[in-house]
Amino acid sequence: MKPKIVIIDYGMGNLRSVQKGFEQVGFEAKVTRNRKAISGASAIVLPGVGAFKDCMGNLERHGLVGPILQSIEKGKPYLGICLGLQILFTESEEFGNQKGLDLIKGRVVRFRGDPEHKVPHMGWNTIEKKREVSLLQGLTDGDFFYFVHSYYVVPDEGQWNSTFTQYGIPFVSSIRKENLFATQFHPEKSQQKGLRILENFARSI
Repeated sequence: MKPKIVIIDYGMGNLRSVQKGFEQVGFEAKVTRNRKAISGASAIVLPGVGAFKDCMGNLERHGLVGPILQSIEKGKPYLGICLGLQILFTESEEFGNQKGLDLIKGRVVRFRGDPEHKVPHMGWNTIEKKREVSLLQGLTDGDFFYFVHSYYVVPDEGQWNSTFTQYGIPFVSSIRKENLFATQFHPEKSQQKGLRILENFARSI
């Protein structure tokens, strides 16, 4: 039986492109904000682009924070993309201090920028593995992924960091903590390398 992968629809992010990415590697993923469907899923995916405050506000407005936390507490695999990574952290400095899910201690901060490194960080950039994790199987240092973001995560402790990327400074571009895996880059926009991550996630369920 194939896993029930649910992509959480909270009104932000290119959900269809993530769904299409899973389809390309042979897995069905349902886009929904139905709390019962989320609770019954084998795994959940939370993509997103935009503002941290809007993301948390939409999740709360649609009553999705509880089902997400319950799924994670039950050990179900979670894949976060862009904002789906950032909201795992304690807080963000975007538009003042905004509270996140606090599943990983740390903050989300803004790139300061310089003449060579414009904000937002947008386009293709490479990753460097910090440690081997199953969802990065088949990928190597120097592989390119697609980024679109002005903020990045700063964990209080480094044991969950799985990749770094350079953009004026080295920043954490993916994390793995128990059943949580999340990326700052967009696998669904990153061609074959990104599809490999989606496939690795689906096969890990």
